[in-house]
Amino acid sequence: MSFEGAIFDLDGTLLDSLEDIADAMNAVLKERGLPEHRLSAYRYFVGEGVEKLVERALPENVGTPEAVREGAAAMRARYRLGGTPKTRPYAGIPELLDALRALRMPVAVLSNKPHDATKEMVSRLLGRWPLEPVLGFRPEVPRKPHPAGALEIARSLALPPERLLYVGDTATDMETARKAGMHGVGALWGFREAEELLQGGARRLVAHPLELLDLLEDGGR
Repeated sequence: MSFEGAIFDLDGTLLDSLEDIADAMNAVLKERGLPEHRLSAYRYFVGEGVEKLVERALPENVGTPEAVREGAAAMRARYRLGGTPKTRPYAGIPELLDALRALRMPVAVLSNKPHDATKEMVSRLLGRWPLEPVLGFRPEVPRKPHPAGALEIARSLALPPERLLYVGDTATDMETARKAGMHGVGALWGFREAEELLQGGARRLVAHPLELLDLLEDGGR
């Protein structure tokens, strides 16, 4: 089967953003006199939206629904205030996007990061490339792993889901791809390990972004 388009997750797939996320969340915890976490812990906190990140970062004895809501609002404000100075595309991503543009392959972004933040970061850090559509979490659309956002992109691109690669770094992404009927590709350079990606339903694992070009050549075999 040949592929005609690609959807990418943002954090942990296109952008190495973990340090800025960790710094912002740790600042929120510190302001409340709560224990901070090592950077490595945030690899497992992220991927399912801000509320889930906060829920995982808060100590169990203070993680009430009200505390999670308040912490999520504080996290969003701190993250915007910080300006994400450490976030950058992963090695190989610029070259991959250049190659996909040369192939005239449409490339979209689907993230569980809030929609406005997703759009802003893509514009600021990946604005050289024609990525469209770019969708983050919107309250009216269920967040990943629900396939609604991925299928919305397929309709926007006028492509059958089975003709789309879906590239991400978590089981959430792979489950999204599977539910949407897309070809899930696990990005091993991201936040999670191969075992999680395979358990989530990854059809293929790639260790470097440019390996995706080989996948396009062999049609996913």
